[in-house]
Amino acid sequence: MNERSRRRATGRITLVDVARAVDVSPITVSRALSGKRAVDPAVVERVQAAARRLGYVPDPAARALASAHSTHVAILIPMLSNALFVDLLEAAQRTLRSAGYETLIGITHYNASEEERLLREQLVHRPAGMLITGFDRNDATRLIIADSGVPCVHLMETSSEPGIYAVGLSTIDAGSAMTRHLLERGRRRIAFAAAQLDPRTMQRLEGWRRQLKAAGLYEASLEWLHPAPSSIALGGRMFEQIIGQNPPIDAIFFCNDDLAQGALLAALRHGIAVPERIAIAGFNDLTGSDQMIPPLTTVRTPRSEMGKHAASMLIQLMRGEPVPQSCIDVGFEIIVRQST
Repeated sequence: MNERSRRRATGRITLVDVARAVDVSPITVSRALSGKRAVDPAVVERVQAAARRLGYVPDPAARALASAHSTHVAILIPMLSNALFVDLLEAAQRTLRSAGYETLIGITHYNASEEERLLREQLVHRPAGMLITGFDRNDATRLIIADSGVPCVHLMETSSEPGIYAVGLSTIDAGSAMTRHLLERGRRRIAFAAAQLDPRTMQRLEGWRRQLKAAGLYEASLEWLHPAPSSIALGGRMFEQIIGQNPPIDAIFFCNDDLAQGALLAALRHGIAVPERIAIAGFNDLTGSDQMIPPLTTVRTPRSEMGKHAASMLIQLMRGEPVPQSCIDVGFEIIVRQST
C-alpha cells in the first residue's frame, strides 16, 4: 500500500498518515505543523515535506473541536461580479487576517434557499464568527443564526434592534438624497430604473418614491423595474426604452452605476445630449463612472470602510470584548459630476 492510499474511508489524508510516513507520533506531527517550538527543527522539516508530498490539508472542524477555538469566519455575500462586494470583502478579509482569522466565503446569488444551504455547510466547520449581508432571509436561516451561538455582524444595512450587530447605511436615505439633488436641478419627470431588485435596490426605490410624492410629482409610470441582473448592456436597453416615453422624461436615476454607464453609452451612440436633454444618475460610484462622457453623478458608498468596521466589530465579539456601538452607519456621499 503506497503512502497516498493510507487514508480514512473519506479519502482525506490524516495526521496519522503523515506520522507513519515520517515515523513519528501524530502528536509530534500536530505540534510540528502548528509551529510548536518544542519540536526539533529537523523533524519539523521532515513533517512539512511529508505533508506536502501526501497532500495533507488540516480539517478545520476537527481542529476547532480539538482546541475548542476556531480561527475561521464565515462570510456570506450575494455575488462577486459586483465591485461593491469585492471591495467590502477585501477590506473585511484583510482586517480579519491581521487578527489571525481565516475566511470561508459563500456566494448566495440573492437566493434565500442557497443562503440557508451555505450557512448550514459553513457551520459544520464551527466558525468563530459570521459576516452576513443584510436582513432579508427566510425564517429557517434566521433560526439557524439565532441558535448557532456564533457571533454575527450584518453587512450593508443598519438596525436599531437590541442584540443585533450591523454595519451599513440607509439606502432609503441615499435614494431620497439623489432624488432631491435631481429635483434641485430643476428636473420634474424623474424615472427610477432598476435591475436585480434585491432588498437594497427596493430601498433606493422607496427613497425615490418618498421624494417625488412629497413634491407631488410621483407617477407609477416613472418606475422601470427589471428582474434581470444589473449590467451595462441592460442599462443601454432600458435607456432606449425610457427616452421614448411620452410625456418626455428629463432625468433617470439608475439603481446601480453599471446601468447608468450603459445609459450614457447609449445616449452617446444616439446623439442624445446629457444632461441638456436628460440627466442621468447612478449609485455606488463604481470604477469607471468618473471616466464616462460625461462623468457620472452618483452615490458614493464607503464599501472598504464598511468591511473594515464590520470585521473589527466581529473580532471584538469573538474575543468577548465590549462593543461600543452595536450599529455603525457609515453614511454615503452624493458625488455631483457633469451627467446631471
